[in-house]
Amino acid sequence: MFKAYNNHFQPNLPLSFGLKLIKFSYFFIALFLLSCGETKNEKAIETEELPEHTETSSATNTATNTILFFGDSITAGYGLDDSNDAYPGVVQQKIDSLDMDYTVINSGVSGETSAGGSSRIDWVIKQKVDIFVLELGANDGLRGVALSETRANLQEIIDVVKEKSPETKIILAGMQLPPNMGQEYTNEFKQLYVDLAEKNNIALIPFILKDVGGVAALNQADGIHPTIEGHSIVANTVWETLKPLLKS
Repeated sequence: MFKAYNNHFQPNLPLSFGLKLIKFSYFFIALFLLSCGETKNEKAIETEELPEHTETSSATNTATNTILFFGDSITAGYGLDDSNDAYPGVVQQKIDSLDMDYTVINSGVSGETSAGGSSRIDWVIKQKVDIFVLELGANDGLRGVALSETRANLQEIIDVVKEKSPETKIILAGMQLPPNMGQEYTNEFKQLYVDLAEKNNIALIPFILKDVGGVAALNQADGIHPTIEGHSIVANTVWETLKPLLKS
């Protein structure tokens, strides 16, 4: 599937924002229920043999630079008729419009957790990767996985990429949780992405679903996964961090 929320939770905000926050919390509750359902199929998904290099745009195999998006259902483009409409595909379109020599690979798996990502990173990184975008952890947070475990899994993924592909540039896509998950847990979850980015000296997208999460018009009927328009906004958010890393 390749070639191919700006809401920060802050206390003591106006009522209008509080109403939005409630809707945002409902969104995450729904996502939690769905992610639980996805758990049943998780082992099957993780062991499924996926193609190492699947393209989602018009770029040819002659491209010498590769961008790999490694994530969950957000990256996979869950619910879209055409996987090219998922944000990695939109990023490919931006690259093609600039006539840049990059091929985008979408390695997103719906229901993926940081543990699942850690278990499959070894064979995924066997291919040549110039830029690696890591978008995982949301399902961990919504299931209440210990933050130490999520942090360790994400660090392991980063370590494997650095060891097997030292020249690869890494971008970490951050996620945020609603306050109903517990203020302490929520704050620490958000901070772990910042800490990992600083520790490993890698680029950070603070909140990949900025301006999309919790906005009904930008999400599908399930209220969870972005629509085509929502993915376009996600792609713009990713592009802000990605573009400076591309070779002209």
